[in-house]
Amino acid sequence: MKTIGLLGGMSWESTVTYYQTINRIVGRELGGLHSARIAMHSVEFHEIQELQHVGKWHETGVILADAAKSIERAGADLLVLCTNTMHIVAPQIEAATNLPFLHIADATAACIKAQGIDRIGLLGTRFTMEEEFYRGRLESNHGLSVVTPNAGDRTIVHRVIYEELCRGKVDAASRAEYARIVAALIADGAQGVILGCTEIGLLLRQEDSPVPLFDTAHIHAEAAALAALA
Repeated sequence: MKTIGLLGGMSWESTVTYYQTINRIVGRELGGLHSARIAMHSVEFHEIQELQHVGKWHETGVILADAAKSIERAGADLLVLCTNTMHIVAPQIEAATNLPFLHIADATAACIKAQGIDRIGLLGTRFTMEEEFYRGRLESNHGLSVVTPNAGDRTIVHRVIYEELCRGKVDAASRAEYARIVAALIADGAQGVILGCTEIGLLLRQEDSPVPLFDTAHIHAEAAALAALA
């Protein structure tokens, strides 16, 4: 079994999901008391999110690249960045180590295409919904057509992530708003919706949507576990 390197803490609420999912899959596949080999570095999210919101992406990349180096020194065989948004600096992180990097958008796209879907809705932070690093990869590398909410709804999605979900707050009113936004994406032709922030799966469940929801935290964690067992 390979050792999985988890670069987490963005936020720690969803890094918990990664840890649990990976270990449950390893236990399911190997039986008994088997668990995953994991080397984890959890960053201080306050520092990261402050830099995000003033556009200092290179500075966040330096922090995460240093964290990735520490994971490599700890003996990891592959690297998993436990966040969608910070894949905006994935090239900086990849350049800092010799570890294979398991990109969250690639793992998610594979699941979407396996269901025969080619037009997909995307929820996430404002950065993930509006910047090209994520939707561009889905479109250019995987041939998907990506639709996002309107500007007002993007503001709602972003606010709930940072003010509620990253703080462990799950609110019924916010779930209803997200369900409404999902319905709007479906009306725009989305055949499924990416939960493109690793915290959204804490709020939105499959029963809240008539089309498939793709929970990136679970998808990414499962891909990591299977890669470690391959």
